[in-house]
Amino acid sequence: MLSVYSSILNAVPIPLVLIGADERIVALNEGAERLFGGGLQTRHYITALRQPSLLDCIENVHSGRSASATAPYLATERSRETSYQVSVSQVALAEERAILLSFVDTTDLQEAGQMRRDFVANVSHELRTPLTALIGFIETLRGAARDDPAARDRFLGIMEKEAGRMNRLVRDLLSLSRVEAQERVRPETSVNLTGILASVLSSLRPFADEAGVEIVKMTPDTDVIVPGDADQLTQVFYNLVENAIKYSGKDSRVTLELVQTEHEPVVRGAAATVTVGDTGEGIDPVHIPRLTERFYRVDTHRSRDMGGTGLGLAIVKHIVNRHRGRLRVHSTPGKGSQFSVVLPVA
Repeated sequence: MLSVYSSILNAVPIPLVLIGADERIVALNEGAERLFGGGLQTRHYITALRQPSLLDCIENVHSGRSASATAPYLATERSRETSYQVSVSQVALAEERAILLSFVDTTDLQEAGQMRRDFVANVSHELRTPLTALIGFIETLRGAARDDPAARDRFLGIMEKEAGRMNRLVRDLLSLSRVEAQERVRPETSVNLTGILASVLSSLRPFADEAGVEIVKMTPDTDVIVPGDADQLTQVFYNLVENAIKYSGKDSRVTLELVQTEHEPVVRGAAATVTVGDTGEGIDPVHIPRLTERFYRVDTHRSRDMGGTGLGLAIVKHIVNRHRGRLRVHSTPGKGSQFSVVLPVA
């Protein structure tokens, strides 16, 4: 009979545990064995299910106070926490009352909810600072600085800077939303990557000259055609080159290189690789895995002073994903950084 119960439970893809009227585990399927380990049959359920909220839930159902109930269960699998929603229900087992536990993995839902909460908190924080500054300056202009032209001009300049910061944040949020919505839709048009890079450098050359940064262009004279969205790819390389100029410092050099390869393993075919390198301070390796997270900054104060919103590399990541490409980051503290975008040619 035990093998019959086990075979039935094994037909269900989620972890299941069957507890008999004597409060001992009658059977569990393969998913439950991966979760709790083997050799649990005939053991009292308390020895395997040790979390108080779940034990209370089982006791309520076993005593007949409720026919069914739910409880959370937190497991650690391969150094990663997994959240489960456990449904505890009464079932008939050989004319005896038994209890069936079903474990539904809710980790993705929990993580998505936490991401939404973090996102709202980050946006609120980013907007609160400039809004607080604007409100304070408006009150000052209406009061103590009403008849002070010098102070009024200085405050208006700061207010313009803070309003511009909010405008950039809203613009990047809208851009990120559009990019995420299109991420699963592969571009169907073909674009000239060489022309896009030339356009980006033309737009940023005055900014580089003002910052005292030399730009070195290493691209082929011939056209390099890739499937893509011209506006989005322009945004990718504009962000990368602009960041390189910002964080390189005066009297430094930024390189822009385009190379074609016949076979690139990460895209399983011919590829075009664009690398933006700088000779700035570099990035500590501990930060590199999190660079493309929304609102993540290596140096928060410096980024904000330079007008950064913390969303640029997140936008880059989603655009590169949409183009079925890869983003690589290599950096050595004190020697600069290289951001490489690998795009399939066909």
